[in-house]
Amino acid sequence: MFNLLENVVTREHGEDTWDDLLDDARLAGAYTSLGSYPDADLLALVAAASARLEVPADDVVRWFGREALPLLAQSYPAFFTPHTSTRPFLLTLNDVIHPEVRKLYPGAEVPVFDFTVSPGDELVIGYASGRQLCSLAEGFIEAAAAHYGEVATIHQPACMKHGAPKCQIVVTTTR
Repeated sequence: MFNLLENVVTREHGEDTWDDLLDDARLAGAYTSLGSYPDADLLALVAAASARLEVPADDVVRWFGREALPLLAQSYPAFFTPHTSTRPFLLTLNDVIHPEVRKLYPGAEVPVFDFTVSPGDELVIGYASGRQLCSLAEGFIEAAAAHYGEVATIHQPACMKHGAPKCQIVVTTTR
């Protein structure tokens, strides 16, 4: 996650911005792809970006998800190519993508999703994670839709940040 964040920030805003965020967050920034790092470090980087940009932290995290997913699609095409639209891709999160993440990064904490599929265009996603990064999930969903040539409309009637036991993310996609 940290390497992905660094890649997105440096690609969009330059290495100096990444260094500034590390300084603002009071972090050393020696993150490797094989390491496991405290969630507090990620939250500190998000808070630093939020303060610098003067935007809510959830907007920073959502942006990160939107910008990071194309990099993931490029690095792990096998997760994306079997699908031709967003919904079937999203339905693989628990059974295909997250087990592979755990193989690559043993001990990785990944969110748990549940799905309510309607016959129409709506997909209701339950999201549960101690990290409460539902805005990251929203950014990933928006970018996944764009990847498949669709537009995602998302609303969240329930959120863990507001006391719900899990987030409820309602997604409708259109071409």
